[in-house]
Amino acid sequence: QVQLVESGGGLVQAGDSLRLSCGASGLTLSYNNMAWFRQAPGKERELVAAIRYTGSTTYNGDSVKGRFTISRDNAKNMVYLQMNSLKPEDTAVYYCASSFPTYARTLSRPSDYDHWGQGTLVTVSS
Repeated sequence: QVQLVESGGGLVQAGDSLRLSCGASGLTLSYNNMAWFRQAPGKERELVAAIRYTGSTTYNGDSVKGRFTISRDNAKNMVYLQMNSLKPEDTAVYYCASSFPTYARTLSRPSDYDHWGQGTLVTVSS
């Protein structure tokens, strides 16, 4: 049984940093595309950042570029999201997700992901 478990969320002030971690059991992350999504109250789930099984990365829009960094440690079977210069608009539940890479799959569409963590709440106060 595959399980993704996120950790590292919490309540911080604007300008602070957090590092989210995602560990997997029953799944080898290095064979998968991995991503962090977030969902704010009343909004749709959106891609924050993704890292392909090749190691290349992509970020969703200018809102997180330069502030957030996705990385993976294949030896530890972990994926991370380093978040710097946090803003109140970054407040959301953050989810880790895995997707076995196939030709038709995108990185940004939640339905293209196979497994999800339970989410970790990040709250940024102004």
